[in-house]
Amino acid sequence: MTTSDLSDAAVVEISARHRRAFADLVSSLDATQLAAPSLCAGWDVRTVAGHLVSALTTTIPSFLAQVLWARGNLDRAVDRAARREATRPVEELVAVLRERADSSVAPPGIGTRGPMTDAIVHTGDVVVPLGLPFDPDPADVCVALDFVVGRVPPGFTTKHRVAGLRFVADDARFDAGQGAQVRGRAIDVLLAVCGRPAVLDRLTGDGVATLAGRLTRR
Repeated sequence: MTTSDLSDAAVVEISARHRRAFADLVSSLDATQLAAPSLCAGWDVRTVAGHLVSALTTTIPSFLAQVLWARGNLDRAVDRAARREATRPVEELVAVLRERADSSVAPPGIGTRGPMTDAIVHTGDVVVPLGLPFDPDPADVCVALDFVVGRVPPGFTTKHRVAGLRFVADDARFDAGQGAQVRGRAIDVLLAVCGRPAVLDRLTGDGVATLAGRLTRR
């Protein structure tokens, strides 16, 4: 079975695990850590948590209304929703993540792999700048890598970023793309493909410089 054969139910189970792990992480952080910059430009750790909560609490009609408010600017709508939820007490953010961890709600056209990838990547957005260990199950990460590299979904990566590159995981059976090689732990490859230059120094291969150039010019 390849990761593309996984049922939506199996993908939702992966999402639930990572949402609960993220909730545990957030509950363990102090005020200074919550206010620290994340790998998401302009967002501190607390706002990243707000973003993951907003994905579980915002209905499709409500989100469409926010997009209209933002005059069609999806990034602006997402940012507004994340910042709104981030004003909640941390205990509420953690509670929502735990209570709704099993949610199967997914954006139209993206599917269940989108929220699953979001949960994994945004955990990295928090732990990497805080210098905390991050060792998610490589099998879970490979599901996200298949989704991102295979489908090149909007909001996660771009065709320009992955074109002419071969992505290889050292800790899992993942090898996709053609061209100059970008190699490393599955999670570090995923974070880089999703536009996080902070992990580039963890990768090897003759394609790393090309990927780095594309990330710095985005």
